[in-house]
Amino acid sequence: MRITGLGHAGMFIETAGGSILCDPVVKSSFFGSWFVFPDNRALDWERFGKADMLYISHRHRDHFDPWLLQQYVSPDIEVLLPDYPTDELEQDLRALGFHNITYTHAGEIIERGDLRLMVTPLRAPSDGPIGDSSLSVDDGTASILNQNDSHPLDLEKLLSFSKPEAYFTQFSGAIWWPMVYDLPQDAKQNFAHLKREAQHKRAMYYIEKVDAPHVFPMAGPPMFLRDELFRYNGLGRENDSIFTDQAEFLARLAEEAPRYEGHMFIPGTVIEMDHGDMTVTQTLYSESEIERIFADKWGYLEQQRASRQEEIAAEVASRSAIMPPQEMLAALKEWWEPLLRRARIIRNGVGGNVRFRIGELDMVVDFPKAKVREYAGEECVYWYTIPADLVSTNIADHEIDWSNSIFLSMQFEVGRSGKFNEFLTTFLKCLSRDRIEYVENWYAEQSDQSEDAEIGDWTVQRRCPHLRADLTKTGKIEDGVLTCSLHDWKWDLTSGRCLTTQGHPIRAHLGTGAENVGATASAGVPS
Repeated sequence: MRITGLGHAGMFIETAGGSILCDPVVKSSFFGSWFVFPDNRALDWERFGKADMLYISHRHRDHFDPWLLQQYVSPDIEVLLPDYPTDELEQDLRALGFHNITYTHAGEIIERGDLRLMVTPLRAPSDGPIGDSSLSVDDGTASILNQNDSHPLDLEKLLSFSKPEAYFTQFSGAIWWPMVYDLPQDAKQNFAHLKREAQHKRAMYYIEKVDAPHVFPMAGPPMFLRDELFRYNGLGRENDSIFTDQAEFLARLAEEAPRYEGHMFIPGTVIEMDHGDMTVTQTLYSESEIERIFADKWGYLEQQRASRQEEIAAEVASRSAIMPPQEMLAALKEWWEPLLRRARIIRNGVGGNVRFRIGELDMVVDFPKAKVREYAGEECVYWYTIPADLVSTNIADHEIDWSNSIFLSMQFEVGRSGKFNEFLTTFLKCLSRDRIEYVENWYAEQSDQSEDAEIGDWTVQRRCPHLRADLTKTGKIEDGVLTCSLHDWKWDLTSGRCLTTQGHPIRAHLGTGAENVGATASAGVPS
């Protein structure tokens, strides 16, 4: 088996049973904010585009590049489609002309001669844009797990496919917190540090659970080459950003878990695997160039910024014309109010007004009353400031996932009163009837958390109220606080209160006897 790194989460897998092109991206994404780091434009995209199969893990535009697919990939290629609850990824691919689609199913092994494949989908509202997935590959000469951005809950089932020799996984950030938030600088620095540590702990959790001898960190970090975002590259000019780079992660991996061999995986990395033997070479960049990229990262980024301003200007010019404020308000009202009426659990979960300042438009979304109207001084739980051309473009494109456009662009500002509200973020990436109905049903199903388990001195509900992970495997208790290692969510066990976000209480009591029940809280979403 031979694997070539294509940049970010992209890879080209050559096996005894055919080749697979995975998540190829070359254009900038999220309104021209994210660029592949290091630059991958010099790869032989003509060759990689001749793959036998295409695998797009999910719809996020740092994994799904329509321009590249149309430019280099035949519409006749076999597409391995993850089994998602809604069909947006399939419709996106069909709109590009792809028609030879293989519908994969969770836990189902696909065979192509000596090649065995399995696509494992995730379907929770917080998994990417309602859907993320991993790809398992075994051709008899080697076995790998390409986990990319996904955070699977049932690792035993996933790893029953085969024991991977090489493990490819996300290690860096893919979020806008805390960079765009209205916070004091010292608070922003502290939150950025905490977020980096949480991301690192999650990556190490998976590395230890998968237990593959060779680890390849991938799927990040991006380059920010827009002038207003440049300071947020890496850890940030002022240590207020979250994007750990490959060299930094590999250094910590070597220190904390030396039994795993970590490898640099960047554009042009070639991995050859054959019955336990492995070689790793760099073909696009020399070792001295790689050393310079990471040792003088700001210098490399400055060169990239200077050379790619035309691309940034072209993206800005491609945006839709700014809509007049009243026309924009009417369009959002017509679009969002029917969805709000269907979203009872989400409305209750948000529980207040959310203000949007969009150019000259100042509007509020009243979640309890399912109304969109002009702002009139109401108290708000969240407030956004978003450029009008971004919203105008999303309205013109009917972009149903604003996390996959505006939020990951980091070209906006936000403030909030209180903790993170998952229900609000979920609504803003579920702006279609199919998605709203799915997430409402998904949240409703989470209210059944009847099974308990013993963790230390505590009896707690076995399933995490966030994404139903098995807390006997992912939970850790210190000083009465339970932390689920998958997403670093925390609960005060005495009260059952979630310390990370609104809602999502947990059922717990100290000891196993009825006399020790103490304070409890029922799990699930607020009614």
